[in-house]
Amino acid sequence: MYENTPFDLRGRAALITGGTRGLGKAMARIFAQAGAAVAICGRNESQANSSAAEITSETGAHVEPIVADVGKRKETERLAREAVARLGKIDILVCNAGWNIPKPADAIRDEDWDALFELNVTSAMVLTRALAQGMKERRWGRIIYTSSIMAFASTPDRVAYSATKSALNGMLKANALYFGPYGITVNCLAPGPFATDMPMSLLSKEQQETFAKRTAICRWGMPSELAPAALLLASDAGSYITGTVLVVDGGATARLL
Repeated sequence: MYENTPFDLRGRAALITGGTRGLGKAMARIFAQAGAAVAICGRNESQANSSAAEITSETGAHVEPIVADVGKRKETERLAREAVARLGKIDILVCNAGWNIPKPADAIRDEDWDALFELNVTSAMVLTRALAQGMKERRWGRIIYTSSIMAFASTPDRVAYSATKSALNGMLKANALYFGPYGITVNCLAPGPFATDMPMSLLSKEQQETFAKRTAICRWGMPSELAPAALLLASDAGSYITGTVLVVDGGATARLL
């Protein structure tokens, strides 16, 4: 589909955390369609295996399921080693795993705050540190962090989630400057309301409808609508895009009232 275009990923290898469902799975699928070998990481072995088999069946690509909890430092470090061992290298890193515990500042527990930062932010730092060295040696790499429009605007009970996503937006700038001379781009994707497991499980029907009405096109996005933006940032088509946050939100952040 993407052969001999700037979106061609043949010969590239990608690791996607949170890649067994939702946005991560959609990104894994489009990378596989573009010819990349892909490692998808999730905590559920059955889901990881079934998602890998499904994408391989659809695309014919090499897809490796890896079970790891990137909310735990040692498992994140193991994931990096195992992904390289299975695919031989990692050219494209997508740090997509994340979660939200909706509590205001005077209600969130220390352990929840710490857990969200470990999962949403620290895992991205650990994987970047572990895998960027190979990218530097090969003089080519793509690093993508999944941020959120909640880094720019929030709700009263999203203190921890918004803080973690703002932290990713800051981290990408320093990393883009440092890794740029080595041919590595670093960017964030900032999704708006996408119909994935996390918001659908945390929001009431009324809240879901409110979020939909805040977009310019009055609906939630589907995971497949974020995937092409990820492919842009992961491929040679995005070779001059770095240090930026690409917002994909159906126009939600364009609305003042």
